[in-house]
Amino acid sequence: MCHGWSMPKRTRNTEKLDPVQNARRVVLESIASTETVNLTIVQQVMREMGARGGRIGGKRRLETMTDAQRKRSASKAAKARWSKAKNTQ
Repeated sequence: MCHGWSMPKRTRNTEKLDPVQNARRVVLESIASTETVNLTIVQQVMREMGARGGRIGGKRRLETMTDAQRKRSASKAAKARWSKAKNTQ
């Protein structure tokens, strides 16, 4: 026997925001995207020093460390990583 009717179309069950809620959401998103952070002079100087030190630090450390020091540092780092894995289980 053939059915003469088709399946009803589904509608999404998303909650629709009323106009006030939607306006508030738009305003909050626009404020978040345009908000700027004003750093003090000290903060700007410290940020630049930190960035410069981070770029130089790894290369200089690699050049100045001996093979024994590098091995000791690597084994210490490996132990620290593995001890964290054991503690989480």
